[in-house]
Order: sequence, then structure tokens, then C-alpha cells
Amino acid sequence: MTTFRSVGLLNVLQGVRLRWPPVACLVMAAPSSLRDKNLCILRAILAGWMLAAIVAASPLMGQSPNYGVGRSPTPEEIKSWDISIGPDGKELPPGEGRAIEGKEVYTRRCADCHGSKGQGGAQGEALVGGEGTLDSTQPVKTVGSYWPYATTLWDYINRAMPFDSPGSLTHKQVYALVAYLLYLNGIIEEEEVLNAQTLPQVRMPNREGFVPDPRPDVGTKDQSQMH
Repeated sequence: MTTFRSVGLLNVLQGVRLRWPPVACLVMAAPSSLRDKNLCILRAILAGWMLAAIVAASPLMGQSPNYGVGRSPTPEEIKSWDISIGPDGKELPPGEGRAIEGKEVYTRRCADCHGSKGQGGAQGEALVGGEGTLDSTQPVKTVGSYWPYATTLWDYINRAMPFDSPGSLTHKQVYALVAYLLYLNGIIEEEEVLNAQTLPQVRMPNREGFVPDPRPDVGTKDQSQMH
């Protein structure tokens, strides 16, 4: 009865270094018809082992190598980075501000780039104006004409402005700046107080200019809850 000796998985993965002395001798000593049959069996066994090796190694291939550098972030660090504010404003922090207070902050920290009245400058785009231009051949996309949610303005200023020192503004300063920009765009009154409760209630002129994203990976949150 013809028998074959099992070859270790390591030898299979080594490819060209495979050695089959007992099997090779057995095959060469057999008659032609038997030798052909043995070669077919041998090839089938080899193919099965190779497939098993690939399947077994697949989970390991998907893992990133560990170079022994870096560390896991602390809960405090994660909390400091978790600053996203959604359209409904549920994540807004305590604090409040008015346009009259925001004007002073804007003059010191924003006017050089965005112009004295938010009209835009050499280094920054316009933040004010553009109403009624979105359906024209030259739309002007500003906070007042394009942005659908006032809470998005708070989020962006808090994380990315001023350009040369992002994240340096206090929550009170951010609320005041948002109030000032909304006031310049004629959306709120100068004395209105913006905070975590009142800011989400501000209705932007282009609120209905956007539609829900149909892609399945972004969720299916009820957009009516944001109005």
C-alpha cells in the first residue's frame, strides 16, 4: 500500500525550499500509470496544505506590526480631543456670549484675515453676505448664506480658529464670536444671549438647503429632530 509522509506547515510556507525525498523516491520507482496517479494525488495534497496555510495566516496578515513605540491615550486625553458638536448642540459646553462682546474678540483675533466686518480679506474668506446668490452662476458661500446650522459655526471656531492659534479661545469667547457673526448676517439681534440652550434654536437661512446623506455608513438619524 502506498503511503505519503506529512510535511510540516513551515515547509509549505518556505515554497522553493520544499523537500520531498521519500515521496519523490516512491514516485520515481513506480510504473508510469501509477506515477501519474501519485503525482495528481501529491499535487492535490500540496494545494490543500497551501490553502490551509493561507486561511490560517489571514488573520495575522491583517494585524499591524508592533514596533514598541507610543502608548494608549489616557481617558483625560481622549476627553480633551472629543470636542465635536452635532447639529442639535447636545454637546455644547457651559458659557454664554453676546454680539457686543464678540465684536471686541473679533477685532483682535479675526479681523486681520476676514476683514473688519467679515467681508473677507487677503488671507481669509468672507463670513458675511451672499444672501440670494446660491442659485446664481456666482454663489457666495458664507456663514449667513450657506451654513445650515449655527452649532456648526461654534464647533468650527472652537476647534480651528484663530488660524495661528487654534483652540486658544475660551468657551465664552466662542459663544460671543458666534453671536457677533450671526448678528452681522442679520440672523440674531445684537443683545441676544447665546448659550447651550439658545444657540441650537437659531434657525439659519439655508437650513433647508441640504438633504440627508443616503449612505448607510452615516446612519439614518431623523432630520426632523434638528429643526
